[in-house]
Amino acid sequence: MTADERSQLQELGYVLLPQFMSPDLLDELRRKTNSLFEREGDQAGAEFRQEPGSKRLANLVAKDAVFQQIISMPEVLQYIEAVLGPEFKLSSLNARSANPQSDSLQPLHADMGAIADERGYWVCNTVWMLDDFTTENGALRIVPRSHQWRKLPQVELHDPKSTHPEEKLVTGRAGDVVVMNAHAWHGGTANKTDRERCALHGFYCRNDKPQQQYQKALIPEDVQSTFSPALRRVLALDDAENDRLSSSVDKPSGFLK
Repeated sequence: MTADERSQLQELGYVLLPQFMSPDLLDELRRKTNSLFEREGDQAGAEFRQEPGSKRLANLVAKDAVFQQIISMPEVLQYIEAVLGPEFKLSSLNARSANPQSDSLQPLHADMGAIADERGYWVCNTVWMLDDFTTENGALRIVPRSHQWRKLPQVELHDPKSTHPEEKLVTGRAGDVVVMNAHAWHGGTANKTDRERCALHGFYCRNDKPQQQYQKALIPEDVQSTFSPALRRVLALDDAENDRLSSSVDKPSGFLK
């Protein structure tokens, strides 16, 4: 992570990492994601959330080794640590594909309805662009510096779906990754094109907060048994306090793309 990247993440609340994925990794993520969409059909995303105007997948860590790889890459985790500090874990890994010619516009939101507390920030998201993000196909919009406001758009705004005067559209190419302080006000925009726009969302939280998707319960034990110690730490599989925090949580309120 460069000094400029760290500064942008701290000051603006997000940073774009151009061509962070190698061509081979991008191709494999696309193939596995498309295969899961085909296999799961109308049930895709049902473990967590389905959304009009978009297709979703949930619990991806349980579904292929390539998803396990990306959520535990040291090159990614350094950015998460810059937002959350050293004590964090994966909260969920999902896919969201904005349907062609659909009203996939999301209201501005902070993930999990989270407001920074006395310890600071506690949610951070990564957006893995499997397709180009353009001005027309449902790219991410974000309000820079809003992570510092300690306010929620659904409380402060008359219509969180409307265009915010300070919002920026985050465009990029397939293979890019966005790291975002998820307290920042953000949302997906409408896909006005004839092609789908797909991304993966690796969402992390501070260790003292419950996971959005309780990984230990969702990932089969025979799959967990193949995980390295480093991956188990990222998923908090051996953390008794995480078990206490997360085992009683079903579907926390608040958006997560």
